[in-house]
Amino acid sequence: MALTKTTVIDKIEVVGEHKMVHVRTSTMINEDGVELSHSFHRHVIAPNANIKGEDAEVQAVCNAVHTQAVKDAYSAFVSKA
Repeated sequence: MALTKTTVIDKIEVVGEHKMVHVRTSTMINEDGVELSHSFHRHVIAPNANIKGEDAEVQAVCNAVHTQAVKDAYSAFVSKA
């Protein structure tokens, strides 16, 4: 009887005017190849967020879509709130 836990980032989406990056992580618990449990965790990365601790693929998406223009527009939006 072997239990295994697998965690993978299975979805990265870019959403909205300010290019928020939505990241979904899937966690699966298997016993001898049979799935016992499956859960999801989601988090959102804003243009002004520190992405140092993120997965390399997530960092690549953030670096591609969080241009200086997007960061400036987001900063202006947040300062109005």
